[in-house]
Amino acid sequence: MQQKFMQTNSHAHDSGAMSGNLSKKKRLENLEIPKPSAAEVDKYIRKWNDDLSLKHYVIEEKIVVDLFQTYPKNTCEEEVLVKVKTLNLFYNTGIINTTAVTKNILEIKDVDELLRQPNDDIIEKIANVTISGKSMRFYSFATKYCHHHHPTQYPIFDSFVSKALVHFNKQDPFYTFKEIDIRKYSTFENVILEFSKKYHLEKYRFRELDLYLWLLGKEKFPIKINDKTKKI
Repeated sequence: MQQKFMQTNSHAHDSGAMSGNLSKKKRLENLEIPKPSAAEVDKYIRKWNDDLSLKHYVIEEKIVVDLFQTYPKNTCEEEVLVKVKTLNLFYNTGIINTTAVTKNILEIKDVDELLRQPNDDIIEKIANVTISGKSMRFYSFATKYCHHHHPTQYPIFDSFVSKALVHFNKQDPFYTFKEIDIRKYSTFENVILEFSKKYHLEKYRFRELDLYLWLLGKEKFPIKINDKTKKI
């Protein structure tokens, strides 16, 4: 009798979980998010500048920008290390060994020249690091590291931006891609550019589009605390 009771409850739990997943999917499908527009981008830029709850992000961003302007090259170990550590700390990029990432950047031949020519190659060279014999890929970190060297050339990838782009593409397609596809940087860059064209947002810089998509994604598609892809 006890075994039968436990099985019945187990089925009820499974049914509830399935129902919960379906409800979550339905909520996401029915989520009302205003269509991208200049007014919407401006609204989120004002939020970034004026919302006191975001002030620590604004301060951290200024520190990072100043740091990369102070140390624009990648040939001195101390300068690269402080950039890697600061970016990892403020943006929660999940790097467990900043020394290994620093060494990897220093070993990239002609790294500063490559950074001036945005492409998949430099992103992957910075993102892919071997730590304690294990190959790791810090893709989001690499896009942020490159962006802060050349802000007008590198859009920033992260999970919130990704979720926002996928949502808008489902609502009103502007480019053929799946979420996994934009973990290839050239595809991600094309998605951003086509998104910008679709909604007539060409006047905005990559950083402004990032602020809009990140803040919107953070607001509409919150990520669980234990999600390893969280930002900022």
